[in-house]
Amino acid sequence: MLKNYIKTAWRSLKRNKIFSFINVFGLSVGLACCMLITAYVYSELSYDRYPQDSGQIYRVGIKTIENAGTSEYPNVDVAVAKGIKDQYPQVSDVTRLTGRKPSFIEYNGKKFKEEHLFMVDVNFLQLFSISLIDGESKTCLKDPNSTVITAAFAKKYFGNAPAVGQSLLVDGEPYKVTGVIEKVPDNSHFHGDAFFSMNNYVRTAQQTWSNIGYFTYIKLNKNADPKKLESAFPNDLVKKFVVPEIAHDMNVSVAEASKSVNTFLFYLQPLTDIHLHSATKYELEANGDIHYVYIFGVLAIFILMLACINFTNLSTASSAKRSKEVGIRKVLGSEKSGLISQFLTESVLLTLGAMVLAIVLVYLLLPVFNDLSRKHIDISFFVSFQAIVTEVLLVFVVGVIAGIYPAFVLSGFQIIAVLKGGSGTTKQASKNYLRSGLIVFQFAVSTALIIATFVVYQQLHYMQNKKLGYDKGQVLVINETYSLRNNIDAFKQELLRNPQVINATISSSVPGSGGGIDGTQIDAKEFNDKGGHAEIHTDIFHVDEHYIPTLGIQIVKGRNFYPSYPGDSMAVVVNEALVRDLGWGKSDPIGKTIVRSARAQYTVVGVVKDFHYVSTKQKIAPLMLLPGHSISSIMVKVKTKDIKNLIADMRTQWDSFKTDLPFSYSFLDEKFASLYSSEQQTGKIFTVFAVVALIIASLGLFGLAAFMIRLRVKEIGIRKVLGASTGSITTLLSKEFLKLIVIASLISFPITWYAMSKWLQDFAYRISIQWWVFLLAGCIALLVAAITISFQSVKAALANPVKSLRNE
Repeated sequence: MLKNYIKTAWRSLKRNKIFSFINVFGLSVGLACCMLITAYVYSELSYDRYPQDSGQIYRVGIKTIENAGTSEYPNVDVAVAKGIKDQYPQVSDVTRLTGRKPSFIEYNGKKFKEEHLFMVDVNFLQLFSISLIDGESKTCLKDPNSTVITAAFAKKYFGNAPAVGQSLLVDGEPYKVTGVIEKVPDNSHFHGDAFFSMNNYVRTAQQTWSNIGYFTYIKLNKNADPKKLESAFPNDLVKKFVVPEIAHDMNVSVAEASKSVNTFLFYLQPLTDIHLHSATKYELEANGDIHYVYIFGVLAIFILMLACINFTNLSTASSAKRSKEVGIRKVLGSEKSGLISQFLTESVLLTLGAMVLAIVLVYLLLPVFNDLSRKHIDISFFVSFQAIVTEVLLVFVVGVIAGIYPAFVLSGFQIIAVLKGGSGTTKQASKNYLRSGLIVFQFAVSTALIIATFVVYQQLHYMQNKKLGYDKGQVLVINETYSLRNNIDAFKQELLRNPQVINATISSSVPGSGGGIDGTQIDAKEFNDKGGHAEIHTDIFHVDEHYIPTLGIQIVKGRNFYPSYPGDSMAVVVNEALVRDLGWGKSDPIGKTIVRSARAQYTVVGVVKDFHYVSTKQKIAPLMLLPGHSISSIMVKVKTKDIKNLIADMRTQWDSFKTDLPFSYSFLDEKFASLYSSEQQTGKIFTVFAVVALIIASLGLFGLAAFMIRLRVKEIGIRKVLGASTGSITTLLSKEFLKLIVIASLISFPITWYAMSKWLQDFAYRISIQWWVFLLAGCIALLVAAITISFQSVKAALANPVKSLRNE
């Protein structure tokens, strides 16, 4: 029986080559897209699940409740790890990681700048189940000045020679290689090329509790309750360790500092939640977003549904050609159940063919998709045992779902009607509400995706072109200027002698880079003196007096600081956000004192207009500009179009100072643009699949139009005989479909507006959704539909009426 079904199916496919190809290809494209999106979603959900007992590992963070709201930090101070381990027996292990500044590493004449470097505790690799391919995991980071490197890093410096036992010069300091790992897994929230022992650093560090900087991870015993542990932190940790430290540093009473018990909150975040549920600006890397996982998951389901609807419509559209076959089978005694089984078998076989083609498409498209999504998904993911079982089940489910309606339509043909040359269906078939509903659903989804794509790109454009509060154009950033040491000012003066250089500034922080941002808790002295407490967290930039004029930052009150002024060594320029959050909004902040600690108090000499020194995704935070010598880079404002020669001159000047490091530069606008690379990649992926969804919907409309026109072929013939023009017939056949597209658009508009409004709420600065976006999306959907329908309508209108009427 099955063999007979397969033979019949194959003959049907051969007789309807074009329809069969469109049917199989459309379904295969839908399946391929669904598989790629599923792999993306799976990859996002798999982050940080590779360590053994990953469900028992938590990261310790801090939430501070301030005047302006709650601030969240994913790292804590140096002493927190040991304090938690000593205090709570349910904590079986703790470990820490902190970033190391970009360094120049040398070996045997090879010298490279390396950026992905970390300092870690001895047990860090063990806790994260990162095994060594050479070296002893328990002791490899025990000694000071020891390091574990990746295999690629070892190959870069040592070639094929053994790396363990070799020494690397890191910024002139020797470090011994004591272990080699293959690499940090791709699905990790951190990635490093070298891990240096923290022993030679933390031994000399002051054991403080109230700052940040150390990413601290704890492993709980199997039955420990993280919520119960978290609830004990205020009394056991904050009251015992943080309060005395704040009282000392801020020069306030213990009673006043005790308010921190309720405003300084340690919290535990599950390791497996970090990638998708944490988005603070202090993360080790740019994380994912659970909202995008939901969006792409729904997109995969919708694309698969559209492909199934296409299959249904195209199968139904080709059914008229098989009406006589069904009639003859029924005359010869075939039962309806047997016909349904036959057509469902054909549907499943077609789906199987589509799945094979989908896997081929996935193989061909995977490199492009990986490049687009910045993933490292391997084709083995799709051909593993679990994947194959899932794909076989998907073939059966999709085949049955997509084929069940055509099977019932085909098996329900009226014998007398089909053997007399009719279609075998009733007049009501042409007004089938299910088919109309399917086409409305398809284009409602497609229109919604078009609108969403427009909104995503508008928001990205808005963030990248929003007024930042400073001028990022024609600003050259010279890196690693710390290597100039005492010659930094002399080099800057050499740059200023160039007539193409407008201004230059030495600073610790470059807007948009995310680096060089220190942070601390501060108070307003006037409130402390009155027994009040207005503590907030502020970011700190160490800059010279040329920072503000070089970047064109606007001073709204007071003046810039100048180190040559008497007393300006403790002067500070602040932004408007700091003034608001400290409660100075209704008074003049100039001349007031900011308390950082009992030993550090600053006088406000100026207020600058808020500017976006980090991504515009985040609200502008309080900021202090302090005169200082924490050198990270020099920013140079230039006025030339001949950048190439200017850079050559700067390189010559740099080389004249005989630094140990080569001349390195970048452009400020490029740094700013890189902040949105993740959103741009997501937008591209979304756009590609939105276009695919629209194409799939158009194929479905093509099938439905073909089916409906076949049902009306005699009507068209009679109209032509009676003098109807090709244009009038085309309009007649098209208007019913276009009505469905209009209905689909009207349904999608409010739903999409609500969904995109919710999405935009995640951005501190966002666009308003414009009405014309909906109109444009509706017009695009109508245009695509009109082109699709016109092909069938014109073909029917131009057909010879004699062929359609000769049986009457």
